[in-house]
Amino acid sequence: MATTGVPLLDLTRISPELSEKMRAAFDRVLKSGHFVLGPEVQAMEAEMAAYNKVKHAIGVSSGTDALVLALMSLAICPGDEVICPSHTFFATAGSIARVGAKPVFVDCSPETYNVEAKHIERALTPKTKAVIPVHLFGQAAEMDPILDLCRAKKIAIIEDAAQAIGTEYKGRRTGSMGSFGCFSFFPSKNLGALGDGGLVTTNDDALAERAKILRTHGSKPKYYHKFIGGNFRIDALQAALLREKLPYLDGWTAARQRNAVRYRELFTQAGIVGSHIVLPVEAPNRRHIYNQFVIRILGEGRRDKLRTFLDQKKVGTEIYYPVPMHLQECFAYVGGKRGDLPNCEAAARETLAVPIFPELTDAEMQTVVGAIADFAKQ
Repeated sequence: MATTGVPLLDLTRISPELSEKMRAAFDRVLKSGHFVLGPEVQAMEAEMAAYNKVKHAIGVSSGTDALVLALMSLAICPGDEVICPSHTFFATAGSIARVGAKPVFVDCSPETYNVEAKHIERALTPKTKAVIPVHLFGQAAEMDPILDLCRAKKIAIIEDAAQAIGTEYKGRRTGSMGSFGCFSFFPSKNLGALGDGGLVTTNDDALAERAKILRTHGSKPKYYHKFIGGNFRIDALQAALLREKLPYLDGWTAARQRNAVRYRELFTQAGIVGSHIVLPVEAPNRRHIYNQFVIRILGEGRRDKLRTFLDQKKVGTEIYYPVPMHLQECFAYVGGKRGDLPNCEAAARETLAVPIFPELTDAEMQTVVGAIADFAKQ
């Protein structure tokens, strides 16, 4: 099958209308003279708080720094343990290690790839101070059992919603249920900046105040330091650009959801769903925003062979993520070994993300599925 190529993501497909608004935002910031924090950031934070249905939204320098700031705000420190899934982006676990705590890795659901309460419960110890459930690929974890468990044990929850802005669980927005929510505005996210940026959300007034102080080296007022914090400030320019993009977010999410529906139709029509190809599972009571459309390819080595085949057809793909955290070299000191977390290890071997971005055309989706169907015939 001949193809003209389909990118995994194309950030250049921006409407002239939005492009003009973003240029105006740049000029607005340039003329203001406020380049770090300031009025643009305050306005962005208010708009993000409203969108995420929380009392407080705090703009920060990246999604990774959002996690670090949340952990610091909860006074997580050496000697503490923090539970997180092994099948996740490195920042989830790396942030725990950066504050001196021990990451405790747990398995994931074989269907949604999200952590489940039963996995968390098995890993609890007297040293457990927090749990970081990750809302992976744009779908919320099963939060009620996790919330019930952690409340009963008086353990804090930090929601890693880096891939999940606007995702809902039983009508509640991700980032609104735990002590903190952490978001990323990395350009590949559903709401991306033109560089790094992140957000911390909370409904707790005291935690919000502590996070704001820690964001600026722990000082309040300036040069008077209550705590040892960090430089986690977001640039005014990124805040201004995000403000222009935010009103488009729900439309982009709807386009991703339509693309997911169309993919399911095309895969079904191609007759390749079942024994070898497994499509993403949408759990009930969720608003899935499809940051990624991740398929599963069963059979020893078949995922990697498919990826090579699609690369030859110029169809963009990505593996999220090829090595679980418990098998990463830098976490060898934790003591994880192959076979410990079978669901995470299987996901690392068998899953592949295909293009799902909002501007993807029907012809491009047909090209993607057609190429996969060609591979399946081999």
